[in-house]
Amino acid sequence: MPDASPPLTYREAYARLSRIAAELENGEADLDRVLPLLEEARAAYAACRERIEAVRAVLTEGWTDADEEDDPEAQEED
Repeated sequence: MPDASPPLTYREAYARLSRIAAELENGEADLDRVLPLLEEARAAYAACRERIEAVRAVLTEGWTDADEEDDPEAQEED
């Protein structure tokens, strides 16, 4: 059955990654809990990366468009 929970925000995903990292670094995680923690970390990392890539794409597109508008030579080529 698919997970019906809403997608994580960047902040939520980052907080999960931080919590998991601290738990693993401190040795607090029982060996039986490590695999589920790694699966949770993988999902949180994917959520963070997805958000970062989306922002990067918008910024890259936005900066490229703005550069073309500010560059008179680029406008002459159109």
